[in-house]
Amino acid sequence: MNQVRDPNVQEARENPEPQESYNPMPWVVIVLTTILMAFGIVYILRSDLTIAPELGDGRELAELRAAPPGAGAAAGGAVDAAAIYGARCAACHQAGGAGLPGVFPPLAGSEWVVGKEKTLIAAVLHGIEGSLTVKGQTYTGSMPAFAAQLGDAEMAALLTHLRSQWGNSAEPISAEAVAAVRAETASQTKPYQGDAELNALQ
Repeated sequence: MNQVRDPNVQEARENPEPQESYNPMPWVVIVLTTILMAFGIVYILRSDLTIAPELGDGRELAELRAAPPGAGAAAGGAVDAAAIYGARCAACHQAGGAGLPGVFPPLAGSEWVVGKEKTLIAAVLHGIEGSLTVKGQTYTGSMPAFAAQLGDAEMAALLTHLRSQWGNSAEPISAEAVAAVRAETASQTKPYQGDAELNALQ
């Protein structure tokens, strides 16, 4: 004969159902949150929100607008050659113009920098690929062309900067000279092939 089991006995063997307990937020978190909120409210109340964000540093709007490509000094003010060098050249040739041995040639004491004006302008305008000898050491790599990135005034300022820094002493290069070489070498559609083609420039 089957015995009827008491269901309460079986339930007593089971673990109780889990329940959520009350865990209040730590008082440290409450204090920090209150301080941050109070700081934010005070900061907003003390801020002059009528000033456009782009004028927050006190410059005029015209100063913050980028000059059109190639405008250079013609857009107003002198060209910052050091800034151009820092943005375009320093990653490879280093801030001090020493380059990286065996990788990127130095500009300090480089015969290409202080040598023929036309050769330097053409090289920076159209770039260089292949084997290039600098101060008796051969470098094999590539330098990008900057003709489309720098206008005549910017290019002239940059090259003059190279020819007067790190012990270099050579005549400055004018925007007119850059414009003339740009027009003369307009048919150059690829980088110069190192020593071979650069030495051929007159």
